[in-house]
Amino acid sequence: MTAAAPSADDWHAVETLIMTYAERVDLGDFAGVAELFAHATYRAAAGDQVTSQRGAEAVLATFEGMVRRYDDGTPRTKHVTTNLMVDVDGDVANSRCYFTVFQQTDVLALQPIIAGRYFDRFERVDGDWRFADRLIHSDLIGDLSQHLLVDPFA
Repeated sequence: MTAAAPSADDWHAVETLIMTYAERVDLGDFAGVAELFAHATYRAAAGDQVTSQRGAEAVLATFEGMVRRYDDGTPRTKHVTTNLMVDVDGDVANSRCYFTVFQQTDVLALQPIIAGRYFDRFERVDGDWRFADRLIHSDLIGDLSQHLLVDPFA
């Protein structure tokens, strides 16, 4: 059985959460990113490797330990999210979409540095949607040397 098409309000709420994640990462607001995953699991996969964090504290520690911030407080990135598909079944929504991250620094010309897909699950609690699970699958990996403090694929 196929879930009914999401209402415009449900679609917008899910889309807003996905776009808020991108905005907060690009602003260097890692506490804000972590807040989005206060009740969620945050997983990242590349090849056979999968990392997993649960809750705001773990997500914040991961971002602060892995993502480089520059003098302006940002990682000098722009996350572009496209091809969003959303299915809603009651108080649970699932989505998938593509992402491409661009970066430019003093030593790195503007370029895409990574691209992949987000697989998200959301839950509606007391009328509000929130992340329940995010799986990031990295399909194309470029020069992450100016973005990450450590090599997660080593």
